[in-house]
Amino acid sequence: MKSGPLGLDAALWEVLACPCPQHAPVTADEAGGQIACTKCDARFAVLDGIPIMLLDRADES
Repeated sequence: MKSGPLGLDAALWEVLACPCPQHAPVTADEAGGQIACTKCDARFAVLDGIPIMLLDRADES
């Protein structure tokens, strides 16, 4: 298992997408320790190595 940004499996980054209507790709916000949508800028926490990608729990910057 190859580790990628934020300690998540590198293969996971290939399939992660924001749950917003655009299903946009996401990037790692290493400084904030979050996953960020490239379209709507919603930010999702990673808790114990698990991305919490629920729009109702997203931080919108």
